Amino acid sequence: MGKGRFEAFSDGVIAIIITIMVLELKVPHGGSLEDLMPLVPVFLSYILSFVYVGIYWNNHHHMLHATHTVSASSLWANLHLLFWLSLVPFTTGWMGENHFAAVPSALYGVNLFMAALAYWVLQMSLMKTSQDNHLLRKAIGSDLKGKLSLVLYALAILAAIYLPWVAQAIYVAVALMWLIPDRRIEHVLHEKSNSTSH
Repeated sequence: MGKGRFEAFSDGVIAIIITIMVLELKVPHGGSLEDLMPLVPVFLSYILSFVYVGIYWNNHHHMLHATHTVSASSLWANLHLLFWLSLVPFTTGWMGENHFAAVPSALYGVNLFMAALAYWVLQMSLMKTSQDNHLLRKAIGSDLKGKLSLVLYALAILAAIYLPWVAQAIYVAVALMWLIPDRRIEHVLHEKSNSTSH
């Protein structure tokens, strides 16, 4: 099965998720800087989630670039990922509106954990689809960064109950870790283009 519609549908859903998030930023009643102050936590949570959704879009694109075929199970795995990403506007809004309180911060972590787990499931599904996806298997390897992210999210969820600021620091740290698109895939694709050009 080709990957064109698979990628186009995912791009569309991710674009809608970002649109919903920005619509959650309510315009304040008033024209002074003081009127913006209550929106600072909401805006900070929006920035963090925008970065996360951008990271997923970037890495999803790179992963599909190294993929030739998709299966029915991959389609469902992709929908599973998009489901958890579609909840990001809700968990982001709740956390921002409540100034990074313990329970909303923990739920945000659960959302990030499940999205990361869903991305891993999709990755595994694509690698098992066919021998055509050998480039993806080579690029992913042991996926240490992906596994570390899951551990850090789990720690952040626990920390959020007692020290929400620690959880926020972990969320930011994981985002920074993934900010640069997955170089493993870029490296493998670069090797392939060099070998075919000689």
